[in-house]
Amino acid sequence: MPRSGGAYFYVNHALGPLFGSIAGWANWLGLAFASAFYMVGFGQYIQRIIASFGVDATGSVGLGPASLTVVAIIALIGAALFITVNYVGAKETGRLQNIIVIILVAILAVFTFVGGLQADLSNLPANEGYGPMLTATGFMFVSYLGFVQITSVAEEIKNPGKNLPRAVIGSVVLVTGIYALVLFVMSAAVEPGFIAGIGDNEIAVVQVANILLGPVGGVAMLFGGLLATASSANASILASSRINFAMGRDRIVTQSLNEVHPRFSTPYKSIAITGGLILLFIAGGDLIGSLIEGTDPVLLLSGAASFLHLVIYGLLNIALVVMRTADPEEYQPDFRVPLYPITPILGGILSFALIYFIDLPVIAFGMLIVVGAVLWYVFYARTRATKKGILSQYILDQSDTMPDTAVSAAESVQPDGGKYKVMVPLANPEHESDLITLASAIAKQRGGTVEAVHIVTVPDQTTLEYGAEHAAELNTDSEELLDSAREDAETFGVDIETSTIYSHEGFEQIFDAARSHRADLVVMGWGPDSHGSPGRAESAIDEMLEDVPCDFLVMRDRGFDPSRILVPTAGGPDSDLSAQIARLLAAEYDAEIELLHVDDDEAAGEQFLAAWADEHGLEDATLRIESGDVEAAIERAADDATMVIIGATERGLLRRLVSGSLVIDIADDVDCSVLLAEQARERSLRERLFG
Repeated sequence: MPRSGGAYFYVNHALGPLFGSIAGWANWLGLAFASAFYMVGFGQYIQRIIASFGVDATGSVGLGPASLTVVAIIALIGAALFITVNYVGAKETGRLQNIIVIILVAILAVFTFVGGLQADLSNLPANEGYGPMLTATGFMFVSYLGFVQITSVAEEIKNPGKNLPRAVIGSVVLVTGIYALVLFVMSAAVEPGFIAGIGDNEIAVVQVANILLGPVGGVAMLFGGLLATASSANASILASSRINFAMGRDRIVTQSLNEVHPRFSTPYKSIAITGGLILLFIAGGDLIGSLIEGTDPVLLLSGAASFLHLVIYGLLNIALVVMRTADPEEYQPDFRVPLYPITPILGGILSFALIYFIDLPVIAFGMLIVVGAVLWYVFYARTRATKKGILSQYILDQSDTMPDTAVSAAESVQPDGGKYKVMVPLANPEHESDLITLASAIAKQRGGTVEAVHIVTVPDQTTLEYGAEHAAELNTDSEELLDSAREDAETFGVDIETSTIYSHEGFEQIFDAARSHRADLVVMGWGPDSHGSPGRAESAIDEMLEDVPCDFLVMRDRGFDPSRILVPTAGGPDSDLSAQIARLLAAEYDAEIELLHVDDDEAAGEQFLAAWADEHGLEDATLRIESGDVEAAIERAADDATMVIIGATERGLLRRLVSGSLVIDIADDVDCSVLLAEQARERSLRERLFG
């Protein structure tokens, strides 16, 4: 899957946008921390090169305790240079990278060759146990980020099916080989204990080079270190800006970051923001080091980068297992990881296990970033992101065999994408087509989606797990019903998702499903015994306890024909929803709309209805004023209508239980289909009881 963002894209695609947010922020900020770390190293190497010529480059610049060290100032200048190069273009970045790597490998080759001639196996140090090695590995993991970052610019690589695997595997083999040779020569070419005795302010490979190649060799290795940090920083800036770009494309962050520079063809906003963070981390780390005694900015930056990327590597291995297990149709990789599933399982376990060996304050800081990424998704990205992960889709598709907790978790983290969502609870195949047609028409006009849900009622004495396992015995129509719904919605070009829910509650489950699916509107059928509270899309007890979770449109179906729509109104929020639905259907079907208001004062009635029509965008509707009994007036007007859309009564539960409901009587007496519209709103218990 050669897409910009690399590891972020794979995690987001496989595990969904919640984990994508974690991986994206961790990858983006982790690379920014790593780039700052590399540039501090860059500054230190320049400082040492200057010192090798007898010039003192230590000290700080500024006033008081908040001054910046010379190393930090050099790092800031170097970072600004590489940010500018990346801003100009990927080709320029690649050319610079090639030059740096060729010179660096040449320096290391000379060092390895000369050192190898003087190597003595008896000089190699004894094994000091795994504890120190693992601690060093956790701390220095920042040095191993480059392998996966190759995939971050995959869209800009020619023939990625062949070149990506070659680049990743080739770089691992080459870097491991060179690294092992350099370490072997360093250890075997000098007396035992020499490296251990080198001071904290000295660089081991430089001291060994001084012995093997003289002062010129030491300076050459300093220059090699300078190139190594420059190469790493340059690659990290390139990769991190592409991750930010990919997050913008998936709406995890603002899409404005996707803007490409008209001249340089680079995601210049992403590069600029990433560059600003790198400069901030360099200066901030240096200031923290100067203000808090004993704090090393290098340890802070490298530790944070290592922690965040260990999280990413762990998620990346899990993502591979998910993709191979779900095996979606579009997943046809050119390269497959060998020894599956052993490789990703071990990779995931070892990645998370190494976190244990990082300093506790750094772990706490990294966890803060992870928690922040989760909160970012919940409060910002979820309402904007549209892409759903393979994992959640796989769980929902297999909901009849999956544990309820897994299905509930998958539903609860699904992105909304900011799209208007219409949920249709299906029960009767005879009315499925009309309900889906109505829902699809509304969703199409709102640029939204449809979710068809078949709620299968399982007897109380039967467990839900048993019901899911014996779905075919309990309900033979579910699959056929949902397939028909999918076909009907697709005729409108509207996206539709289908699912089956097994519940003991039956009708009441509709409200739980509306909440878990985060529906904006529920469109459902209205039969004689659909619910216990006349004129309401909820049971009597539910009405006393809670409000409806979203807007409801309940259809007494006598054939779907929206050509002539009657909207009776006396004002109120439910009539507002009636007007909105009528306006959407008129736009879809070019329907005629007639507005009806019953008032014995004809002039006052006309004034009210004209103002109401203007307020609700129905200026072109026909206005009709009737007097006398409301029910009789609506029935007379409905003789010429093919559909009636009426708001739910404002009267309270107790009054309706005693005296019945106007809308129930109207729905029974008219010949056309009736839509009962009820708008979601908060009401006090007194309002629920007494209106």
